[in-house]
Amino acid sequence: MNTKNVTLLERLVIGAGAPKVAIDTPQAVTVVSQGDIDQKQASSTGEIFDDIPGVTMVGSERVLGESFNIRGIGAAETSGDEARIAITVDGAKKFYEQYRMGSFFSDPELYKQVEVLRGPASSTLYGAGAMAGVINFTTKDASDFIREGQTGAIRVKGSYNSNGNGTLISAIVAHQINETFEILATGNLRQSAVQTLAGGGTLPGSEFAAWSGLVKGTMHLDDEQVVRLSYQQWSTDAKKQDYAQTGTVSDFGKIDRAVTDKTALLSYENPAIENPMLDLNVQLSYSDTTVAQRNPTVPVGSIGAADYGYGTTQFNAQNTSEFGGEGWENFLTYGVQASYQVRTAAPVGGGVITTHPEGTSTNVGVFAQSEHTINDALTVTAGARVDYSNLVPGAALVTTTPNSQWAFSPKLAAICAFNDSLNVFGSVAHTERMPTLDEMFQYSGTRTANLNLRKESSDNFELGFGTRGYDLLAEGDSLGLKATGFYNNITDGIRSNPSSANAPYFVNIAGMRLWGLELEASYEAEQMFARLAYTFTRGEYTQGFTGTGGSAATNASNTRNVGDPLDTLPQDKIVATLGGRLPEQNLEFGVKVTLSADPIVAVATTPASGKPGGWATADVFASWKPEQGQFKGLEAQFSIENIFDTDYRENLSMDRSKGRTFKLTLAKQFDY
Repeated sequence: MNTKNVTLLERLVIGAGAPKVAIDTPQAVTVVSQGDIDQKQASSTGEIFDDIPGVTMVGSERVLGESFNIRGIGAAETSGDEARIAITVDGAKKFYEQYRMGSFFSDPELYKQVEVLRGPASSTLYGAGAMAGVINFTTKDASDFIREGQTGAIRVKGSYNSNGNGTLISAIVAHQINETFEILATGNLRQSAVQTLAGGGTLPGSEFAAWSGLVKGTMHLDDEQVVRLSYQQWSTDAKKQDYAQTGTVSDFGKIDRAVTDKTALLSYENPAIENPMLDLNVQLSYSDTTVAQRNPTVPVGSIGAADYGYGTTQFNAQNTSEFGGEGWENFLTYGVQASYQVRTAAPVGGGVITTHPEGTSTNVGVFAQSEHTINDALTVTAGARVDYSNLVPGAALVTTTPNSQWAFSPKLAAICAFNDSLNVFGSVAHTERMPTLDEMFQYSGTRTANLNLRKESSDNFELGFGTRGYDLLAEGDSLGLKATGFYNNITDGIRSNPSSANAPYFVNIAGMRLWGLELEASYEAEQMFARLAYTFTRGEYTQGFTGTGGSAATNASNTRNVGDPLDTLPQDKIVATLGGRLPEQNLEFGVKVTLSADPIVAVATTPASGKPGGWATADVFASWKPEQGQFKGLEAQFSIENIFDTDYRENLSMDRSKGRTFKLTLAKQFDY
């Protein structure tokens, strides 16, 4: 392996079991580095994922309206979809669901790495029901900034975004107090006026001002044992903000809305290099996301002026034991995860919100995963997980009966390396997703809660290959390519009832199957680089259902026949990046082109915002990071997004595209 020009597929993956590079992992996984995040100059976390195969942002480009879709699973207004994708921050699981709101609120400046593990095989380590996959965010550390021989660093950063006159002011202080303890503190203030659309007009409700911060202390008890304590917070307080954040719907009017997301975490790590039986990670965390809404301009009932929240206490303990002999080695990872979540929805003045039911969710899971390698050529991974869920409705609800269920998630995967240049892999994974509080206990004046909801089941099959080569076009260059095909059959899928009156709110009717292909390629050389990401996703219903109880048009829109394509399919897409480097000048520059095909099913919006079709966009970017002389420590990033001002609509987005955008970022680090 060439360690100088490391490709995207040679980055280390830490969230799939024993650490390994992406191309040697028997599932589709992408690692987004600090350099990628800086180069994108992302204004929201959703912009980090625009060139990852199989991942599509749904909802809108408002900071409070973003949700995720992985492999055709994920919709902005479907409560269960947030539970089908596991999102973690430093290992602490995040979850939020509210009508017309996104599912994750944070700032890209807090993170140094993001891992995306696609497919339900990740359920073994992250919890039953991760049918689409897992997204892991990793926060910055003080050691990322303190240079060798220095005791600390101060880094200041400023960014400008022409679309909405957006600005970012950021500062980081990293200090090594002594040989065993270091601390990092960072604060960010980001704001934007209303954004402009490519076809003219603006994106209402896109203006915002948010501040975020992270304090993280790391103590090395000895050469191996590490204790980390961190707290991060993201907050925004908007007056007269559009109620609907996942798409433009003026009928809901405006509202005053304050959103705060907090994550506190205490962890202990002991890799115990001299003891093969011990590689321990224990973690206690608390996550709290709250939304306070006041003064709605349109009467929207109890869901208007109200306080919403999810407070989750979690405990994770995981250990890896290593075994080995002549020609073989085995990594056995096992552990337990437990969480207690409190969901609140309190209307101002009292009462109950039956369509956002309060309650508690207790979850406990135990798991084990064995990775057995023979002669450095064949690795077989077998894993299994058992989860228990207990849902208890709030006392004010009509339904007061708790619900308990069990889930089982086994998997088997293998990867065979024929030589240093080629491997093939495949996997079979089963997972089960238990209903959420929202699905189990939601009711209204015309619909009842459904206490007989069954858990969903997913059977997923994957097959792929990876190849790499070195010294191909120039001395020291590297090329990596990985292709993954998948087939996912979901039974007993939970869906909002198409019958609009006198029926349970949610029912097990969404049988479906999805299949597709993901391709990732990366080339790195001293003077040039290139990347390619390709997404092909198809899906259809295997169980039909008929809308009843509404108007003829409503019933027709709620009806699906066996074989109908799914409503949540992203467009086929190719994202190609080509760039160059001037090493002596520390310059890097390039162009990114995105080509999107016509959608299989054109997702409608209310009000209509135009039928999505095929489209093409181009972005250009450049960076300058001098390593010597008087400008050492300075970083400059520049980009133009949607350079041709292309007017289009992503199929799973509720709004049309933003217009041409100029971005400029300047950062400076001072060492001491």
